Amino acid sequence: MVKTRVGRISHYFSKIGVAVVVVEASLKIGDKISIEGGTTKFEQTVSSMQVDKEAIKAAKKGDSVGMKVDSEVKPNDVVYKL
Repeated sequence: MVKTRVGRISHYFSKIGVAVVVVEASLKIGDKISIEGGTTKFEQTVSSMQVDKEAIKAAKKGDSVGMKVDSEVKPNDVVYKL
């Protein structure tokens, strides 16, 4: 399976299960991703993304997006597109 790095986690809000992803390559709703770090490793499908509380369908390099995540993540965990 080929993995492409698409971003990294900058913040995690545990109460709402949302991570802030600094996007390094294009990412869109429906993409299958893997989030990996020292103690983190899980896969999920991107179901929602927001920028400044506005829902978006796609993010591009340089964006910081809020994304609902299925499990706890930590800053500097890496996001890969599968």
